[in-house]
This record gives sequence, C-alpha cells and structure tokens, in this order.
Amino acid sequence: MFLRRFQCLASSVVDRRAICEVVGILPFGKSGYMRVPIMHKTCGGRRPKKKIYYRVHELDRAMDLQKKPSLILQLKSIVQSQKKQSLLLRDLEKEVGFVQKWNFMAVIEKYPTIFHVGGGGRTPPMVMLTKKAEKIAAEEINAMEQMEPILVKNLRKLLMLSIDCRLPLKTVEFIESAMGLPRDFKKTMIPKYPEYFTVKDVNGREYLQLENWDPDLAVTAREEKLAREGILDSIGCSEKVRISKDGNFPGRFAFWLSFPAGFRPNKSYLEEVQRWQKMEFPSPYINARRFESADPKARKRAVAVLHELLSLTMEKRMTTGQLDAFHSEYRLPARLLLCLIKHHGIFYITNKGAKSTVFLKEAYDGSNLIDKCPQLVFWDKFVALCGRRDFVSGIGMPS
Repeated sequence: MFLRRFQCLASSVVDRRAICEVVGILPFGKSGYMRVPIMHKTCGGRRPKKKIYYRVHELDRAMDLQKKPSLILQLKSIVQSQKKQSLLLRDLEKEVGFVQKWNFMAVIEKYPTIFHVGGGGRTPPMVMLTKKAEKIAAEEINAMEQMEPILVKNLRKLLMLSIDCRLPLKTVEFIESAMGLPRDFKKTMIPKYPEYFTVKDVNGREYLQLENWDPDLAVTAREEKLAREGILDSIGCSEKVRISKDGNFPGRFAFWLSFPAGFRPNKSYLEEVQRWQKMEFPSPYINARRFESADPKARKRAVAVLHELLSLTMEKRMTTGQLDAFHSEYRLPARLLLCLIKHHGIFYITNKGAKSTVFLKEAYDGSNLIDKCPQLVFWDKFVALCGRRDFVSGIGMPS
C-alpha cells in the first residue's frame, strides 16, 4: 500500500531502483504538517520510521493565489494571438478544451475591466480586451525587451552548470515557462546569439550547446548576495561568529535557512547544522565529474546546484518533475526528494496545485516574491486591472 501510494506521488523525482530507501510525501492535513515515512533496506520486518515535514502556509498560499491570474494571462495571450485581436466564444473550446472552457467563461464574466464581450444579433459573440487592458498590454513589448538580456544570461548559466555545457533541447523547452523563455525561443532567440548558443545533433537528439565559457558568469546568486552584504570580504568570519538558534550565520560557505513554524531544533541538530554551514564546498560551476558523489563536500555542492537552478527561474520555484529533468546533466543526488526534505530550511515542497512544487525559501517574504523581473512586474500591472490586490501578490506563470 505504501509503495503504491509513493509511486503515484514521487516516482518522477526519485530513482525507482532505490524505492525502498526513499521518502514519500503524504498530503498535508489540518494539523499543519505531514508525516513522512522513510523505509530503509536494513529495517527488516519493522515499521518504517516516520518524520514530520512541517507546512509553510504562506508558500502554500502563493500557489493558491496564482490560479486565477494564470487564467487571466493565458486568455490575454489567446486573444492577442488572433488576427483581429478577438476570439469567438464558440471557438474558445478549440483553444482550451471543453473542461477549461467553463473556467475561462467564468473569468470573462467576472472581470469586465479586462475582457469585453462584443457582437450580438447576426454577429456571433466574441471576447476582446477592453481599451484600458489593451493600453497596458501594449507595454509588454517593453518588458520583453528588458527581459531578453536577462534570459540570455540565465540560459548561458544554465548550460554552464551542466557537465558538458550542453542540455537536451527538450529539457530546456520543458522549463521554458519557469525560465520565462518565449515558446519559440529556438527560432527567435537562439539564432540571434550564435556567439553563445548552437543547436547540435548528438546521437539523434537535439542539444543546446554553449559556445564559450565566461568566467564572469560563474558566480552563483548566493555568492552575489553575500558579496552585496560584504560577507565575502570578511576573513575568518565563519570561525569567529557563533551560529544562531535558527541555523544562520554570516559565513562565506553558509546558506540562508528558514525553518518552518513549529519546528524546534535541539542542540545536537544545531551543532550538526553549524558543521555543515561552515564546511567548504566547490562551486556549482566546477564540473561535477571531478568529485565523488559520496564526498560530504560534493553533497553540499549538490545543494548549491539546486539553489542556483531555482535562482535562475523567474519565480524561484520549479515543479519536482522539472528539477528531475536535470538529474543526469547536473549529477543531482540519486535520492533527490530526500535531499530536498533534509534541507527543509532552504527548500520547501508543496503539494498544492496540479504538480508538487519546490520553492527557494529565501526568495519569498511570506507569499510574496521579493525580487521580480520585468516580465513579472508587467503581469502584476495587467492583472491589477481586476482590482484584486491579493492576486497581484501571488501572480504566477501562465501555463
């Protein structure tokens, strides 16, 4: 029973060959936490041990808040893709399917400040953007122009993290929405930068290849933040500063931690965290082939790789399936889900939404993303037309 439940929830994340050693996440209850069964090969006939994985309500709420804004933005894109900038209501089902059609119809009816229904009589009813919505929608071109250098930089860094400075094109397409890449980036963006990217055929499979290595880009978001705070300029600080009760201290090899409410680490746990926080580790931009996966420093480096990968996304979060797509190219831990759960002060996994999602905790203040790129700022402004402030705080990527 346990294995059947686990396979449904976590088979896309964890190596099935090690299924008797992995962690399966169970749905949250009203208590604000969930019990995580952990099965070990050496457990014999005993029951699996259970640990508590605490819920972070603010990040769960961030997933809830993105649902309707996502529909609004998706409908905007559909309407704008039409030749006459309007869509016949009878054709809505062809665009989104029978089931989703009713969700979009509800959005059209609920937000007349964004969508206007015209036609009548002999003219079939159609949906279009209101004049005010059209005016704001025109600003998206400027946002896209601001985004392009950011996307090029992030895509180069994404390739630099891989062991061969290349990724399957399908993998990049799989995360294009999380990165903020245009859907036709292969045709519109890649050819514009031949000095950075090429598409090559490797054993019958298309790969996006990095053309040149830039050492100036081989700096992680974590290191950039420490540099802004002056941590990298301080020498010996990790030896002099005592670790706090929340596990944080200003060390050059330390990660920012945020333990969930209700989690009370004991002294031995904090001592282990302190040793881990002070431990040196190689840069995520150094080729993973140089290290043994069992080396504690290599394991900490793997955490840094996950941290950097999430930092390259627009909303500092990805689905577990998207993370798992980088397993071989980034040499991620064999038991990826277990790694994410173990470092619950850095990452948070939520089952809210259609797919489980991994958040980078430090990127959020409550339910709100702290730093927003030009594309997200534009989406905020457009969705604000509906008059719901909570929607703006929890804006999400249109699917």
